[in-house]
Amino acid sequence: MTIAGSDSGGGAGVQADLKTFAALGVHGLSVFAALTAQNTLGVISIEVPSIPFVRAQLEACFADFEISAVKIGMLANRQIIETVAEALQAHPNVPVVLDPVMIATSGARLLEADAVHALNRLLLPRATVITPNVPELETLTETSIRNAEDIARAAQLLLDMGVSAVMAKGAHLDEGDQVIDRLFTQFDHFEFVHPRLPVEGHGTGCTFASAIAAQLAKGMTLPKACADASEYVSEAMKQGYSIGHGGLQLLRHIH
Repeated sequence: MTIAGSDSGGGAGVQADLKTFAALGVHGLSVFAALTAQNTLGVISIEVPSIPFVRAQLEACFADFEISAVKIGMLANRQIIETVAEALQAHPNVPVVLDPVMIATSGARLLEADAVHALNRLLLPRATVITPNVPELETLTETSIRNAEDIARAAQLLLDMGVSAVMAKGAHLDEGDQVIDRLFTQFDHFEFVHPRLPVEGHGTGCTFASAIAAQLAKGMTLPKACADASEYVSEAMKQGYSIGHGGLQLLRHIH
């Protein structure tokens, strides 16, 4: 199940999540936590559903389906975060992949400033793994990240706060002609390396987290799920395409 925002342009959000689930062989459920008027040029408008409607979507999914994993993306505000956290309390054994979506590729803010504390307090400790990019990692830890050592220190701060695992995405870090995604747990550290492509992707974070959730739902270990997800996103980018006028590379989810 994905709990996230929609993307009317079809490249990110719930739309990307469901395409990823289908590509990796699992059935996808969806809970819309936000609605965006969005295209490759940027986010034009955001509408947040009422709390009773978000709660109704969650209850409908949990009442009828055996949910094997949950992916969380854009949650918009503190009230939505609290509603999602409350629903997950009743299902403590379901793996949760949390993509702490805060800023869109275009620069639009997707999470209200006062909601970051609620995210840290209510959802980060519940997650099986969180999947921040470098700017999100900086926001969550209130640190500056310039290199791999900074990433490791920030990840350890989150682990010390009670986060189970941190899958730090490396595309924002300048490491030459490669991108290194790094998984940190209390006991291990894994690196997944891919060539850097000369394009700016759209929906990569959503797809990455959804791919991890899909593989966890199929029973993979976390390191294997993260490795497969990293490879899947890299290939989807490599085979991606550019439509619209924004110059972004959309992922080819079915590849």
